[in-house]
Amino acid sequence: MLLGAPASRQRDSLQDAPARHRRSQGRLQSCRSVMTCLFIAGLLFVPPYFAAASSFSAPNEDRTSVILVVGAPGNEEYGTNFLRQAARWQSACAQAGARLTTIGVGPCPLTNDYEFLKQTLADETKDGSGQLWLVLVGHGTFDGVQAQLNLRGPDVSATDLSEWLRPFHRPMAVIDTTACSGPFLNKLSATNRVIITATRSGNEESFARFGQYFAEALTNPQADIDHDGQISLLEAFLTASRQTSEFYKLQGRLASEHALLDDNGDGLGTPADWFRGLRAVKKPEKGEAADGLLAQQFCLIPSPDERHLTPEEMTQRDAVEKAVLTLREKKAQLPEDEYYHELETLLLQLARFYGPAATNSPAPPK
Repeated sequence: MLLGAPASRQRDSLQDAPARHRRSQGRLQSCRSVMTCLFIAGLLFVPPYFAAASSFSAPNEDRTSVILVVGAPGNEEYGTNFLRQAARWQSACAQAGARLTTIGVGPCPLTNDYEFLKQTLADETKDGSGQLWLVLVGHGTFDGVQAQLNLRGPDVSATDLSEWLRPFHRPMAVIDTTACSGPFLNKLSATNRVIITATRSGNEESFARFGQYFAEALTNPQADIDHDGQISLLEAFLTASRQTSEFYKLQGRLASEHALLDDNGDGLGTPADWFRGLRAVKKPEKGEAADGLLAQQFCLIPSPDERHLTPEEMTQRDAVEKAVLTLREKKAQLPEDEYYHELETLLLQLARFYGPAATNSPAPPK
């Protein structure tokens, strides 16, 4: 969660300031020490493991819902890859106790997958605290105007999804792992919504490998960058982006995909190489807000301590965490005393959500 310190349809083959006096200095040093410890621990006293969640249950309106859309494979080679990604998502959802709807695998209950996806979104709860994750796996195309995901039956466009998602006000993540997916970010970007695309434009049309790395990152402990015992959406994005880049370097090939993340609603997106750890250290030229704050608060498989929080507590905790992250972005603009005073106040608010008193668990070893 919180920072620890982001021709043919497919041509490519799968192979291929110091303080002013002593008392102030002492207080600042103490605050720094507490802050550092909390940041390193991710503000969560949990071990770095990922427990299964088969016994976890929550009211339907508070549960995470995942809609996994697997597009038309085109050929057996791609089909096998798409099914492997789907299996990863299904396993992660089972561990999370999330409600999963899979489209594009097996028989379709309606005339085609386009209608099935449209009806599935129409039936979903539009408000509430439960997150909705929409995951697109498959082939994407772009005709210079419209980007689409290839389905069994009519293809679904970014414009279609923009209209279908308009009524939603609940927290939402849209993860488009296909080629030519960049335009989906521009179309779907909105407040309280995380958008991830495998490409930065519709013109990156070769097969995208980002999806398979993203699916693997969901349950990979090495993707837990801040070591808080769970993998956030931002961490999965950064891990998958790094692995995608490494693939092209090892193959000695020019990268044909550059993933983007947008979670501030400006529709611009931020690439993974703008992040150091979980913090965006580069900013847009026009001074827009940095991406990544909201994506840190989306987590498919919660840590054991996370499961002890009620939906109301999670909402309150997320608001305080976001305030901490936003304050840190303003550090250079504030007097040092003022910055650390505000930070200490927020961290003390966060402390009530964690630790033995909050979770009825034994204190961590010293």
